[in-house]
Amino acid sequence: MDPRSEEKSAVLYFGNDWFAENRTSSHHVARGLADRFRVYYIETGGLRAPQATGRDFKRMLGKVVKFFQGVRPVEEDLNLGVRTLLLIPLQRFALVRWFNRLLVLWTLRWMMWRKGIRQPILWLVQPHLPFLIGRLDEQLSVYYCIDDYAAFPHVNPDAVRAMDDETTCKADMVFVASETLLERKLRLNPNTHVSPHGVDYEHFVQAQEERLEAPAEIANLPQPIIGFFGLIERWIDLELIDFLAAARPEWSFVMIGRVAVPEEEVLKRPNVHFLGKRPYDQLPAYGKKFTASIIPYRLTRQVLHANPLKLREYLAMGKPVVAVSTPEIEKFADIVSIAGTREEFLAHLDAAVAQPPTKEGIRRRMERVASSSWNARLTEVLNVVNRHLDTPAEEGGLATVGAASS
Repeated sequence: MDPRSEEKSAVLYFGNDWFAENRTSSHHVARGLADRFRVYYIETGGLRAPQATGRDFKRMLGKVVKFFQGVRPVEEDLNLGVRTLLLIPLQRFALVRWFNRLLVLWTLRWMMWRKGIRQPILWLVQPHLPFLIGRLDEQLSVYYCIDDYAAFPHVNPDAVRAMDDETTCKADMVFVASETLLERKLRLNPNTHVSPHGVDYEHFVQAQEERLEAPAEIANLPQPIIGFFGLIERWIDLELIDFLAAARPEWSFVMIGRVAVPEEEVLKRPNVHFLGKRPYDQLPAYGKKFTASIIPYRLTRQVLHANPLKLREYLAMGKPVVAVSTPEIEKFADIVSIAGTREEFLAHLDAAVAQPPTKEGIRRRMERVASSSWNARLTEVLNVVNRHLDTPAEEGGLATVGAASS
């Protein structure tokens, strides 16, 4: 059988939930791979132990139902199917971990047999399945690490760090989204490379289209509108938002995304609007009304290693950005206003609000990220993969299998 046949060009892609609250880099990379390969997106579950909440119980019940549905198509024009793994959540017990490994291996081998998959590419975006590497007769294993997972809230940092290190050591090659993650990974695996995030440029640039109508729920809010979208978790500095909203009560602060902090921590100011999760397709319409956009992170270890996807999305919309200082954000200091204190943050916002948008300013922001599409990023990654496999692109290497145009 031709080693480059469709069966042998299948990717088993291990990520978070396909229908998660936010479209993350994991989803964008998987979609890009689906333009080139047959992709089986394997939902692996989260890193934290489930809590005794209605939301977590509903999610666990949903995973059981999805597990028995097998591989599910997600879109007619997308060469990607989703398969949910079933894991018993009591991972602190050795017997449960042993059983989960057997169940996962059985599930995947059964799927591979049913679908005729041989020698797949393993593409792991989550760190907690290192035991799979070398067990599925794969032709290549890639660990695409986008965060310092051990620094996430509500996880066991020692256990997650151990899994992350083991996955790094075992993988044939490793990609990291930020340079701050590179040093540690290189010590564990010399075949480690930096791959910064891309941006869905053509999607977010729609915010500049005149015909695009703003959603009704923000269309009549008092201007200026200071906007944010993303998961509202512990790493979002709500105290900073409170300071800004108190200092400028005539402004509207619009926070789009699921609120994952306790109810008592959610601001109650009348000029702060938590809209909840909104469809990805509608984000440019919301962004169109932003006077300025913000990245109000707490400077946790997780944040300092992060490469914020929303930064590129804001710039693709042509919007002024005010952000805290992290190593990856500092790379955009020529085009982003970076604040070291809450007073500086407010001063930068005052300046952004006081200066009417200009065509030149909008153009500069958009041009800064115009060449950073996800397709361009993935092509760079696959070129590295091809070099690892010693398969020149002109001879039909991985990067040219069903390659999409840029």
